[in-house]
Amino acid sequence: MGDESWSVAATAAGMIEAQVMAGRLESEAIPVRLRYDVAGSLYGITINGLGAVKILVPEEYMEQARVVIGRTYEEKDLDWQGEG
Repeated sequence: MGDESWSVAATAAGMIEAQVMAGRLESEAIPVRLRYDVAGSLYGITINGLGAVKILVPEEYMEQARVVIGRTYEEKDLDWQGEG
């Protein structure tokens, strides 16, 4: 994972949203990195782009990452109880 080119797949409004997106990508075996401004993250500021978090993936995973990030779920689609 050292030489590939990483690009922005999405931008989240804050760290919590970014971590959810990163988790979704990682669950699909897509490498992910988060890039953010420390001040915005430290103070939880999300004004005028401050606090925004960029979700980066290797170029080779970009198309797959955008599909995963764009996926929506209905309550009925989620298995909250592990009932399969």
